[in-house]
Amino acid sequence: MDEPMESAQENEQPFSKQNEEKCSKLASILRPGSMVMMTITVQDYETEYWPKLEGAINQLLTMAPREYIPISYEQMYSCVYKCVCKQFSERLYNDLLQYMKMYLDRVSNELQSLIDSPLLYIEKFNEVMTQYIVALSAIVPIFNYMNRFYVENKLHTDLNVELRKIFSLHVAEKHVPLLLPLMMQAQTQPFAIKPETMSNLVTNIFSFNEEFAKLEPQLFAQYIPNILPASCEQDLDRYVEETKHMQQELIEKHGFTSGDQSRKRSGEEEAPKPAPLSCMAIHMNHNAS
Repeated sequence: MDEPMESAQENEQPFSKQNEEKCSKLASILRPGSMVMMTITVQDYETEYWPKLEGAINQLLTMAPREYIPISYEQMYSCVYKCVCKQFSERLYNDLLQYMKMYLDRVSNELQSLIDSPLLYIEKFNEVMTQYIVALSAIVPIFNYMNRFYVENKLHTDLNVELRKIFSLHVAEKHVPLLLPLMMQAQTQPFAIKPETMSNLVTNIFSFNEEFAKLEPQLFAQYIPNILPASCEQDLDRYVEETKHMQQELIEKHGFTSGDQSRKRSGEEEAPKPAPLSCMAIHMNHNAS
């Protein structure tokens, strides 16, 4: 019990005041110590618990890089804990997945509107994918109690795995087949896309679904080992031809030259060479005489 038992007369009024306070604070879902005897109705869940969690999820999904979000993880974890303890695990899990699907559908539509601007499309895809991965690193811990006692125990899967599958289904599978050829084309334009952006895109796309590497193996092989088959002696002639083709393309399209490789800059006159030591000695002897 919260308070020690004493005579009824001595504690009648204090208990009455305490009960009034508890009743007034019952709407607060985060008050410690109020969970043992209380119940959660469907209305409580829909109007108090889920809206708080939904707001936190939305903030985490939409926050800018290095932005501080004033979210109490302890309070959000407490919300999840109480919902799970009061038999709302299935409802909570389904609501979470449904919200993530709706969010990613909006993201996909936004990306679709940028296809006519290839470089912007590539940059935006990298932004939303990175943002989603960062958000999962905070969302999954908030729902850790549900993950342990419902997702893993009853569904025999993992929350992080399921949320990554949703991204693959609702965003990656729709856009990666369009994105990869644009990335290959962007590589022909020096620094059109930053190298770190290209590397981040390839490695993250591969982490969501390794099958994507089969669409553009040459692109993935630049950043991920063992994508292409092992080389053999018969491939040497092909590699030589590819190198020649690349060199010719650099000369024709990007102005590279293969002329004089000396260190003298164009328009720079050659400095006079120093006189040999033997000549200097003769000149000194002549002056002495």
